[in-house]
Amino acid sequence: MAPNIPPRQHSRWIIHVDMDAFYASVEQRDYPEYRGKPVIVGADPKEGKGRGVVSAASYEARKFGIHSALPIGQAYRRCPHGVFLPVRMARYQEVSSHIFSIFHRYTDLVEPLSFDEAFLDVTGSLRLFGTPQAIGAQIQRDIWNEEHLIASVGVATTKFVAKVASDLQKPQGFVMVPAGRERAFLHDLPIERLWGAGPKTAKLLRRRGYESIGQVASASCAELSVWLGKQGMHFWELANGIDDREVVPEETAKSIGAELTFASDTSDLAVIQQTLLDLAQRVGSRLRAEGVSAKTLTLKFRTAKFHTFTRSSTLSRSTDQDATIYRIALSLLDRLPCAQESVRLLGIAGSHLGKPEDSSQLNLFSSAHEAAVPISKALDSIRSRFGDQAIQPATLLSSTDGDARKETNRQNVHPKSVDNLH
Repeated sequence: MAPNIPPRQHSRWIIHVDMDAFYASVEQRDYPEYRGKPVIVGADPKEGKGRGVVSAASYEARKFGIHSALPIGQAYRRCPHGVFLPVRMARYQEVSSHIFSIFHRYTDLVEPLSFDEAFLDVTGSLRLFGTPQAIGAQIQRDIWNEEHLIASVGVATTKFVAKVASDLQKPQGFVMVPAGRERAFLHDLPIERLWGAGPKTAKLLRRRGYESIGQVASASCAELSVWLGKQGMHFWELANGIDDREVVPEETAKSIGAELTFASDTSDLAVIQQTLLDLAQRVGSRLRAEGVSAKTLTLKFRTAKFHTFTRSSTLSRSTDQDATIYRIALSLLDRLPCAQESVRLLGIAGSHLGKPEDSSQLNLFSSAHEAAVPISKALDSIRSRFGDQAIQPATLLSSTDGDARKETNRQNVHPKSVDNLH
């Protein structure tokens, strides 16, 4: 017997747009010679000996079992003839801003989840642009016509159902779930599709005999809550198509950072300092691209024995400037008890983000900072157009690029969920 589900008013229409293989697709668009070839964006594979990870893989590469977060060495062994490319984060940010400008033509309620993914609440746009289905289809066409990139679109009355819908027919999928059909739409899908049901939770549910979302929907909510706590209620509601979360426009990132995994562990101070300078430059660039500054800076240091240490510093005045980030990172390095050990990974992150104008008032001796701002913006413009390596500090001209590759560019704007999605 179906559970007693409270009546719902279907007053909202939400669109979830997810760019397909975004980084790899941008590379194939910018460089036509890569089209139709397996493109892998990420660390240097070093003929199968690289130690970074895959950031993105084209659909041609996915046929070889290559996916994001796969160790780059494995990716090379699975597809040695693939096109391996470095991450061009400034370029992806630039293209992302164009795509988001398309979203804002149709609604002000746009909630970014990452550079290539967003929720749109188009409830207030129906009189102007037509049905939710028509709006979603037009957005998909606009992205193709203007950016020559493909996107998958899900349209539904809730965030959860819209997100599931956009993922079902990739690439360039389009799935519309009519109001009142949410439960039927979800019924036969595997429990892994439940938002927040990670591998451990899915395994636990399967042990209890729940294989599909429909089985969770038909279960006793009270029973699920007894052995899963709040998660039980959460999963039962999602399985029944109940999700009252609103689209939160322009949610500010919780942190912006960059990490690098060395190809070979190193204790060379000069290499470590060069790497921190490179990371500081990347973090500063991304802060400025997002129009925010960081009040707190954190250094991450992972030793050759996989012991991870972090140190943080909260500034009197928030910053988005490379030189300040680098100076603070060096001071944090001196505070680490493991600073003399060989390092496997370094990372810098900025948090407690806010608009630059929200920072404390400049003091009488702030002229150096003021002078650095237009210089930083000019450098960002050059790198966005010609690549991250187009202009560099002299100390990075013989930098660690030959010895290490960037593993992760972190921007923590993930949606709220019950399970740990990271």
